Amino acid sequence: MGLVYCDICSNNSFSRHSYFLPGAEVQVACNFRAFVPKTREQVSFSVNRTTDKHGVYRLEIPSVDGIACAEAAIASSCQASLVGTSSTSCNIPGHRSTTDQIAIKSRHPNLCIYSLTALSFRPSKRNVALCGK
Repeated sequence: MGLVYCDICSNNSFSRHSYFLPGAEVQVACNFRAFVPKTREQVSFSVNRTTDKHGVYRLEIPSVDGIACAEAAIASSCQASLVGTSSTSCNIPGHRSTTDQIAIKSRHPNLCIYSLTALSFRPSKRNVALCGK
């Protein structure tokens, strides 16, 4: 899971004027290595997701035999990249792709939550009245 926001002041961070961006399209690509004796199996996929009204995108990945949460976090990766947005006022890509991930193991067996770094769009012109020089 991850989120997309509008960096309204174009300062490359979420500020008090920023807001979460619904309707942004994100491509998520993942590679998971299986830890099965005498094999080097790998599961790879890429999907597009659209952010909800809170600017959040999610992807549920079914459990795969041989891929345990703790090991998958070490030998696997997911990355998200901006594809586009339905916003007309905040549509210039800022942070275009995630740089890292955080794996959070759940209390449920073999359930991991991967939290990806935030992505952003910005307006074509900085609002000087709102954001200053």
